[in-house]
Amino acid sequence: MQHGPVVRRRKLGAELRALRTSAGITSGEAARLVGWHQSKVSRIETGTSGAKPADVRLLLDAYGVDDAQLRELLEVLAGTDGPGGGRNHWWHAYRGVLPPTYRDFISLESQASAMRTLETTVVPGLLQTPEYARAVTHAAVDGLSEERLDTLVEVRLARQDVLRAEPPLELSAVLDEAVLRREVGGPGIMARQLERLVEAARLPHVALRVLPFAAGAHIGVTGPFVIFSFSSTSDLDVVVLDHLTSSLHLERKEDVEAYTEAFNALLVHALSPEDSLDFIAATAAGA
Repeated sequence: MQHGPVVRRRKLGAELRALRTSAGITSGEAARLVGWHQSKVSRIETGTSGAKPADVRLLLDAYGVDDAQLRELLEVLAGTDGPGGGRNHWWHAYRGVLPPTYRDFISLESQASAMRTLETTVVPGLLQTPEYARAVTHAAVDGLSEERLDTLVEVRLARQDVLRAEPPLELSAVLDEAVLRREVGGPGIMARQLERLVEAARLPHVALRVLPFAAGAHIGVTGPFVIFSFSSTSDLDVVVLDHLTSSLHLERKEDVEAYTEAFNALLVHALSPEDSLDFIAATAAGA
């Protein structure tokens, strides 16, 4: 599946199209300025085909785009927020271990400025302790060798750097009460994980909301999802749905709006951040 790369190509294409339009240049004029056929400009703008950094440079020069915007677009193309942001494509070193869909997810996570997620079964990966991450991974992936298990846990923990970057990823998570009640790895591991959630909930860029059992059936019973937002690309949020063997990326405006409305509806039924912190702390105390 090539969903992740397609998303990134379309993001880049949409930005290039917007920049061309702002410059008052038609696609035919752009093609003449850079010495291409008009169809190549169209393919890049629609995300049908990728663009090399040199291609992007030519277009931005033709549109009179300043250096800051040039770097921003090239960073999106390369799948990184740049060396100054503390985020890079470190996951490429794990190409032989991670499936393409997981690498695509990490790439989006690294590029995103904000992440909204509903979790119905386990603690979000960005907030897992090493012991909890190991127990979850061992249970979810059958027949793992100790070496491979160690590597997957290492990747899970490396992903958490986005919360310590500058600026950090803004994380808003709705946790079904089952996430807090399900004992993963034994009482000791679960107790420490709940303490970690309490610590995370106090961070200014992390908002945790608990959806208690008392809320009854809700729109999230169909399963967890993630919505990524990007500061450098307007109106191009991405929804990711995780399945057992793959991930599905949704980028149509209608799909994104539907999941955004679903997330907002969950917030109505969830506890406030303050009450959620008390709820998690009380659960930790009783663990």
